[in-house]
Amino acid sequence: MFFYGTKDLKNKHKLSFTEFIGGFILFKKLPLGKFVTNCYVIADDLSKEAAVIDPAGDFEEIKSFIEENGLKIKYILLTHAHGDHILALPELKEYSNAHIGVNAGDEDMLSRAELNMSGYFTSSPIEVRTDFYLKDGDILELGNTKLEIIHTPGHTKGSVCILFEKELMSGDTLFANGIGRTDLYGGDYDALMKSIVTKLFVLPDDIQVHSGHGNCSTILNEKDNNPFF
Repeated sequence: MFFYGTKDLKNKHKLSFTEFIGGFILFKKLPLGKFVTNCYVIADDLSKEAAVIDPAGDFEEIKSFIEENGLKIKYILLTHAHGDHILALPELKEYSNAHIGVNAGDEDMLSRAELNMSGYFTSSPIEVRTDFYLKDGDILELGNTKLEIIHTPGHTKGSVCILFEKELMSGDTLFANGIGRTDLYGGDYDALMKSIVTKLFVLPDDIQVHSGHGNCSTILNEKDNNPFF
């Protein structure tokens, strides 16, 4: 419902993986919920401090992964506040008491169910307050692991991408062979295209793009093959 222009979602449940990047960073992809939204867990394997990005549903699955790996959730980070990205947010916040971060442009959406449209997905619409704002250029630390926030308005006013090492969590801004839709509250097509070209396509070609739905790609592949450019 909240994306378009992507291909090949039929193998969605085979996309989950766990990697140790550089031997010290645990990275897990969890496709969750009705719309198979990709939730990501990033953790510093030494300190066990973790960030959960876009807790899209299936709280028990997120909880199991956290507990199986002995992780301590420090941050719950939202690439944006659409309902399909926040369905497990209330439970995860209660469980972990981690700090919720969203860009200020999506604060109203997060706190108002009629704007985040969570009522389409659950009988208990979600309205949550953020603990802090994600600002362009912010650096968040998980032990020795650093996450960089990139503000990429367009899909929503407050959409952000999150970069660490050579891995980019692009939310619903950029997909493998697609882009986020802009016909919902806060959407702006021109802003989206500008964000991708000026904020993402300037990153190194070998950056891995992990989107909110579907398969992984690279910056080079999207510059060369994305039909929207």
